[in-house]
Amino acid sequence: MPGEGLADHVTAVVRRRIKPGSEARFESLMQEFMPFALRQPGHLGINVIRLSPGSREYTVLDRFATEDDRRRFTGSPQYSNWMSRLREVSEGDPEIDELGGLAFWFTLPGRPPRKPPPKIKMALLTFLGVYPPSMLFPALVIPLTPSWPQWIQGAVIAALIVASLTWIIMPALTRVFEKWLFPAHEGG
Repeated sequence: MPGEGLADHVTAVVRRRIKPGSEARFESLMQEFMPFALRQPGHLGINVIRLSPGSREYTVLDRFATEDDRRRFTGSPQYSNWMSRLREVSEGDPEIDELGGLAFWFTLPGRPPRKPPPKIKMALLTFLGVYPPSMLFPALVIPLTPSWPQWIQGAVIAALIVASLTWIIMPALTRVFEKWLFPAHEGG
């Protein structure tokens, strides 16, 4: 949709503590829930993280194109039905935080999310993360694919940049710059 971009994305971070002995049932329910969630308009992805083997603590990262997409999803009767089913295996209600825009890139795997850093810090670190792959990937892809249409080369380059930022570069930069992004006095 025109005007929408990465800055419009919303990530819901859902933390649940599962009843003792219900971990396998929870994981089975999530395996059923994920295809349902991924079919919904504006749903961009879902990840389920168990904090450590044997832990009853789970974090679900649920990404949406816009806040409106998330609201439509969570307002549906099917979603309510799923939440009732998941509540049966959970200790209490889940803890849910929503992170808008680029804030998702500033969460560390296996760690609870924190208040997003100031936008200027996110912008500076994102620039630091984007610049190298935006120079590297075109230099690698274009010579290897000279006969491909430019739009396909561009799509491959964009996919490589986004994937490297999401799974490699931003988690590494967030770790390296953690104290700058989340000063101790801000609760980080």
